[in-house]
Amino acid sequence: MDKALMDSMPKLGFGLMRLPQRDGEIDIPQTCEMVDMFLAKGFRYFDTAYGYGNGASERAIKAALVDRYPRDSFYLATKLPAWAGVKTAEEAQQMFWTSLERTGAGYFDFYLLHNLGEQRTRCFDDFDIWDFLQARKAEGLIRCLGFSFHDKAAVLDELLTAHPEMEFVQLQINYADWEHPAIESRKCYEVARKHGKPVIIMEPVKGGNLANPPQAVRDNFAALNPDASPSSWAVRFAASLEGVLVVLSGMSNVAQMADNLSYMSDFKPLSDAEQAAIVRAREIIEDIPTIPCTACEYCVKGCPANISIPGVFEVMNMYTMFNNLAAAKDKYYWKTEGRRQGKASACLECGACEAVCPQHIHIREELKRIVKTLED
Repeated sequence: MDKALMDSMPKLGFGLMRLPQRDGEIDIPQTCEMVDMFLAKGFRYFDTAYGYGNGASERAIKAALVDRYPRDSFYLATKLPAWAGVKTAEEAQQMFWTSLERTGAGYFDFYLLHNLGEQRTRCFDDFDIWDFLQARKAEGLIRCLGFSFHDKAAVLDELLTAHPEMEFVQLQINYADWEHPAIESRKCYEVARKHGKPVIIMEPVKGGNLANPPQAVRDNFAALNPDASPSSWAVRFAASLEGVLVVLSGMSNVAQMADNLSYMSDFKPLSDAEQAAIVRAREIIEDIPTIPCTACEYCVKGCPANISIPGVFEVMNMYTMFNNLAAAKDKYYWKTEGRRQGKASACLECGACEAVCPQHIHIREELKRIVKTLED
């Protein structure tokens, strides 16, 4: 990646997955206002994807940004999900051309293979997306090519070793997930650094959960800076990491945009005292009683109902910690149906999972609790 681009990139990016809604559709006037505020403060990076809102996000950014500003005044990123229900290479590759048409951008400054990891990576191999996108880059339709990733650090290491041509990687990083055994934020970040890849950070506020953390976390932060929002602590933690190109914040209204701009317009990395407060916040969250799953996945291998047991436990733990039912149910869908795996209610109560669980979790009882909480 061009070093000048790396050095000049403002740290805050506008994530376009959760744009403001009005009458069930994206509120274009409010989106335009947010785009104007963002650009006026010198920020330039906009992040969408082929699948956000079934294409509504890409169409909205055409109306709110591409049609209203000179093309060289912003950076636009989008993503190709080769695993999303397509059956042929032609269908998967067509996603690129569809995104180009929807956005009207002419080219993409950053383009990503979307959500690599687990069984999804195979689709990009089978449909030859790696070489297809390299060809588009050679044609000038892509400036920087990389991928977003949701899996373990060892898998990321294998991918970056196999594909050194990738110029950056987008990772889920936030202070709550920094040491999470299923997400491995810190370990994935360290792998990217080892390979010399700039990092784009997604989910710095953990899907909005860190905007409203447990009261003990809020009190912990307020003791040091009573005027700073919980979101500001989360975003600044991510932006303070070395090698980070940009931190994406999925803003849904003008108020959220204003809050992010208030502390990122003159960004200052966390001080030692602030870093200590982040560590304490993580400890508070980790001390909340949750299902003690380490995501070893021994339980999954013998499950006749193909239930994503570590996945649904992760969601239930998220709900326990942050009490955000809407976000938990949304995440539950993606951990089950979204991955073509069974829900907790599919459990046959055979007990095969409990026989191999190193943590001796009463998995069948926990799955029943999850059904009542997240499926009813």
